[in-house]
Parts: sequence; C-alpha cells; structure tokens
Amino acid sequence: MGLISDIKTIKRKDPSARHFLEILLTYNGMHAIWIYRITHVLWKLKLKLIARLLSAIARAFTGVEIHPAATIGKNFVIDHGTGVVIGETTQIGDDVLIYHGVTLGGTGNERGHKRHPSICTGAMIASGAKVLGDIKVGSYSKIGANAVVLSDVPDYATAVGIPARIIQADKTDSTLCSLQYKTNNNSKQKDQPS
Repeated sequence: MGLISDIKTIKRKDPSARHFLEILLTYNGMHAIWIYRITHVLWKLKLKLIARLLSAIARAFTGVEIHPAATIGKNFVIDHGTGVVIGETTQIGDDVLIYHGVTLGGTGNERGHKRHPSICTGAMIASGAKVLGDIKVGSYSKIGANAVVLSDVPDYATAVGIPARIIQADKTDSTLCSLQYKTNNNSKQKDQPS
C-alpha cells in the first residue's frame, strides 16, 4: 500500500496521468488517501480526536472527506477527488475507482451498527453517485454518474438512475466479493475486507 503502488495504480487507471512527479504533486485524491492512512492508524490507536482533526485538515486541503474509521483496501483511486465523502463504517476493497462528488454515506442517524456501504474489489463509481446505507456494491460492478444506490448491486453489474436499477449483469456468480456478510437479528453486518 505504498506510495509507488499508489502512483502506478493512478497511472494505470487515469489516461491523463503523465508522469510520477505530476501525480505526486497534483493528485488531491491520492493526497487524501495518504492522510487517511495516517488518521486510520491514529483511530486504531484510540487517538480519535487527533485522527478527526487531521481528517478535517485533509478535507480543507483536498476537498475529500474520509472518516478515519472507514476501512479501505489497497490501490484505491479517487480521480479528481473534490466533493467525495466516505462515511465511518464504509468498507472498500482493493482496486476500487471512484470519481468526484461521490458519497458513500448513511441514510439516517443510527448508531452502534454498520450504516454505510461496502464496496467490493474492482468496483467503479462514477461522478456524483450516492451509495447510501448498509448495502453491498459487488466486485467489478459499475455505478453510473449521479445514480442513487439504495440496495445491493451484484458482482459484474451496471447500475444507473434514481433510484438505481440494474441495467446489465454480465455474470450471475456473486461469490467474488471479499467482504463477507452475516445475518444477525435481521440486520446485516459485514466482516473486514481480507
């Protein structure tokens, strides 16, 4: 999950990324992810106020808000960055790409349980999309621009619209997602990404 891996991932996923130094100096989404990694460690060390303060500073400089308690896998790319919000109980797998204006948020003020989405490996979420609640966006699925996703999206599916509907599902096997679900007292709970 190092700097070189992040830069290589951006170069692979963003056709406008020209060279190492440009990415290092100008990609606010990448800067937000680096600061998130520091805040996440501080959060796990129970230094929650410091983590939140650093997160607020990062938001002011990058335009990206990532809660320190969120769980994010490797090679995560936020392209353009500005306006992205990632909530506290969000889980993001490896090799996920999101664009500006995306919200991975909750649907209310509930406490004590998972209330934000889980985004599985290889998913892509386009500009302005809102993915809300304790739902799963499956592996290698795509969410269209400005879609509002309120229910699970299967692996390899494409979802568009308000509310989002599935317009394409290339494969029916939903076993790829590394974020496992358990049913407990009629509420969904997710394990950490592997």
